[in-house]
Amino acid sequence: MMTRLMALEGMPDSVRVPAYRRENHGAGIVHLGLGAFHKAHQAVYTDDAIEYSGGDWRIVGVSLRSEAPSRELQPQNRLYTVIERDFSGSRARMIGSIAAAHCLKTDRAAIEAALQDPATRIVSITVTEKGYGLDRATGGIAIDHPAIAHDLSHPAEPQGLAGLLVRALGQRRAAGVPPFTVLSCDNLPDNGPVLRSLLIDFCRHAAPELVDHITFDVAFPATMVDRITPAPTVETLALASRMTGHADEAAIETEGFHQWVIEDSFPTGRPKWEAGGAIFTDDVRPYEAMKLRMLNGAHSMLAYTGFAAGHRYVRDVMADPALSRLVSRHLYAAAATLRPLPGVDFAGYAAQLEERFCNPHLAHETYQIAMDGSEKITQRILAPAQSASSTGQDLRPFAFATAAWMRHLTGSTHDCAPYEVRDPRAKDLGAMTRGQPASQIVFALRDASFVPTALTRDDVFWAQVEELLHAMLTRPMADVIAQEVA
Repeated sequence: MMTRLMALEGMPDSVRVPAYRRENHGAGIVHLGLGAFHKAHQAVYTDDAIEYSGGDWRIVGVSLRSEAPSRELQPQNRLYTVIERDFSGSRARMIGSIAAAHCLKTDRAAIEAALQDPATRIVSITVTEKGYGLDRATGGIAIDHPAIAHDLSHPAEPQGLAGLLVRALGQRRAAGVPPFTVLSCDNLPDNGPVLRSLLIDFCRHAAPELVDHITFDVAFPATMVDRITPAPTVETLALASRMTGHADEAAIETEGFHQWVIEDSFPTGRPKWEAGGAIFTDDVRPYEAMKLRMLNGAHSMLAYTGFAAGHRYVRDVMADPALSRLVSRHLYAAAATLRPLPGVDFAGYAAQLEERFCNPHLAHETYQIAMDGSEKITQRILAPAQSASSTGQDLRPFAFATAAWMRHLTGSTHDCAPYEVRDPRAKDLGAMTRGQPASQIVFALRDASFVPTALTRDDVFWAQVEELLHAMLTRPMADVIAQEVA
């Protein structure tokens, strides 16, 4: 029987291991959202930073819901394998930057102690868009979001992001401890300022004495993150065992490419993340717009269409000549909505994305990408559609993506097997769309709160959406795709 990963000794020479002694470096970061993406991205950059310049910057990882991340990591002394896979092959690397792994359900005391610890100077976050409890119309809290509602009623035992951060910042202030920097790494435009506004609004309801403190004393740098990281599978764990000679229940696989653009605002210090290739800048917004509209927008479009057309993985979508043409069309349409970015060639970026999507080694499921669409559709599809409308650009690519999203919401099985719509608004959106004709669905969703106001008035755009949605609801998606590229 293969022994479980617990130490770095005895690793094959082909496996990269940390060039530092983990016990010599304390924790300085608490990370909320201990999932595969964090393990493939921020934890790797932090591993590089400690290796390069040392420092007490290891990570206390926190899962707000699932016990699986801590259950996998704890018996392994928080070690795990990152397998990079691309056209050049597969490479295994051990990551040592995680100092502890907790779940809020079972380890609340340890988590609160870490958040209050003066040694903690950064709290970073990857909880996905739906974890914020954000009301997009106001920029404040969504009162009916389950975690927000709970934390307003039970401020001493928060379950959600806003409640946990506000409580910790309040406790630090009361103890005379400087606030930590709050570092959002989720795919939200202006994620730092958005998170600040969210916490300020939460404080207005629950802790008004902290409004000025969070407004003026706490840093919320904006970031843009990029690394395609599928959910790990049994094949991932088997590959890690073959490459390392150890059983690793926490192994993940990802692509070789990675990017992190960060606003350099860290009053109490930060790791040397640039050692891993991070870019520090005064303005993250052009980079995040590029990524959200091009990579994420194309990902959403290909996920909704590809899933209905029977393509399980992104690589399968790219192997479909007709659908891959629509991916290319969407990338270039999205690029046309962007302002020039010095040093960046959008056409080259689009070509690079197509190559990344074609990666034959990554089992990135279209169904996984399609989840939580109502939290993503605004910044990925509707915002660029509004930009395109205002400048007279072709709206068809964005109308096609919008229609495909709406078709996914209906749960229709006329051209695919039954599936569950995984979305925080699934119940309400299902009531608006299931069994309804295209005209009624467009009428119901056109004025939704997450649709940009200017776009709601664009009759040309919505006429195209309705035409395409009708086709998608009455014909196989594969036929609609073929007609679209004919």
